[in-house]
Order: sequence, then C-alpha cells, then structure tokens
Amino acid sequence: MRVFITGGAGFIGSHLCDALVARGDKVTILDNLSTGAKKNIMHLDNKINLVQGDIRNKELVESMVEKADLILHMAAALGVENILNEPIESISVNYHGSEIVLNAAVRFDKRIVIASTSEVYGKNPNQPLKENFDRVIGPPQKLRWTYSDSKALEEAMAYALFITKKLKVTTIRLFNTVGPRQTGKYGMVIPKFVEAAIANQPLIVHGDGSQSRVFCHVSDATRAILTLTDCADSIGEVYNIGGLEEVSILSLANLIIKITNSNSKIIFKKYEDAFTHGFEDMEKRIPDIEKIKKLTGWTPKFSLHNIIEDIIKSLT
Repeated sequence: MRVFITGGAGFIGSHLCDALVARGDKVTILDNLSTGAKKNIMHLDNKINLVQGDIRNKELVESMVEKADLILHMAAALGVENILNEPIESISVNYHGSEIVLNAAVRFDKRIVIASTSEVYGKNPNQPLKENFDRVIGPPQKLRWTYSDSKALEEAMAYALFITKKLKVTTIRLFNTVGPRQTGKYGMVIPKFVEAAIANQPLIVHGDGSQSRVFCHVSDATRAILTLTDCADSIGEVYNIGGLEEVSILSLANLIIKITNSNSKIIFKKYEDAFTHGFEDMEKRIPDIEKIKKLTGWTPKFSLHNIIEDIIKSLT
C-alpha cells in the first residue's frame, strides 16, 4: 500500500512510519520540520520518501495525495507555548492546511484518517469524556482555545465532506500521547519532567498540581490508528485514543523522581507566572475509550510505569 503521511517526521508520525514500513507499505511523508525533525526518521533512510514542505501548498499536497492509497493527516501546529506565541499561524496551519488535505482526498477519492485532539472537549467537567460530549470552551481572549477551535473546525469540515461528498474519513482524538522521540520543548509534561529528573534539576509543577491527566504510549496509539485505518466501519466516525490510568501532575512528578532515583525537588509555579496572557488549564482530561474497544477490540498495553521507564530509556 502507498501511504502518504502529513507531519511524518513528527513524534507520532515517525512512529507510524516505523509501523507501516515494518508491514511492507511504501511511505511518503510531507513535513516542514517546524516541530518534526529529520532525526526522528534517520533510521528509515532509503526506506521512506521525505518531502520538505507546507501542507498549505495546494499543488504539492494534491500531487502527493493523488499517488497515495491512504492518507494519514498528522500535521498540525501544536504545543501550548507554540499556540500562545503564534496563534494566527497555528490557526492557519490547523484549519487552512487541513482544508487543502481534506479537499485533495475528496478530489482523488482517497481513504483518510485525520488526527484531532482531546483539546476539542475544552474544559467540559463531565468525565470521562465520550465522543458525543459537548465542547465547553473559554472566551476567545484565552488564546489556548484557538487550538481547540481550529481542530474542531477541521473535524466539522471532515464530517461535512463525509456527508456531502462521501469522503472516506475517520477522525481520531488523541489524549496525551507520550513516548520516545517526544520533546519537552513545547510543554509536553512527561519528557519535560524526565529530562529534569535525570539532570537532578527542579520539576516545575503549575498551580497546585491537582490537575489530572491520562497518558497513552505512542506504540498503543499507533496500533489504534492503524487498526481504525483498516476498519471500514470506522468511516464517518470519531474515536478517542487514550490510556487508562488517571494521575495528578503532582503525583506524576513524584513518581518520575522515584523511578529515576533523582535528587530533584518539586517547585510550584503560578500559571500567571509560567505563561503569557491567554492560558487557561482544565482540572481533568480523562478519555472514554469504549467506542474503539467495542469496534476493534483495541486496548492500551502500556501502564503509566512502563511509559515512564520507556521514556527514561530513550533519554539515557
């Protein structure tokens, strides 16, 4: 199978490349290397085709979509710091870029999977979050929600094209995917904590640390994505992909210090001191993954302890 991956040099995209190459697919990726990196795919040299470019380049995207059997649309502007610092660029990439990719898939009648995010739920207090739950979003002046809004519009556009143009699209909502090759540079908490703990530097916890999350290993997420890709019954639907163990950020910091046998201390930092204007956090972000489990039988294999150990191994 010929597979075209947007954002294929990124964290999740590169792991998809690994899995696809391993099963014998021919992989071509498009990446502008803004958050992705060549080092993520160096081990696949001569096994995949890398094209460096922007998903907003319509002619380029269409030429690549036309030659593919399957499109995995993983490219996005992401990371809290990126969103707050470059909100206009982030909206453009996530909305206009996705519009070009989706319309190309319609034009050439291609199967496509698009990566959305748990951010679309906003700060909905009803947990765990099911795919049909309402969005609860803060005011536009809280700029972190521009990411949520742009991805929600991407989802709506994909569904509209499914209804009106019979686009063969499946939408996935990723919940805190973590693992080797992920960087803490853009605010991703586990690699940031692990890097600090290994260096015996302070772990910075925002707020009081009571906010909780559920983390999913990238290998589990990759397996879920490809399982849905191969399932025709997933077309026109949206699926949460996430882990199983809820943990507070403070407990996570203490666990990482314990596993790394670090001398690091925990420092608490107020949100207003940590971020520029426009940031707002949510207390919980817990996925309900029953829908994908019922359709495919998929379930996460990595425990939180396993996830942390794997990231430590990749960084040492």
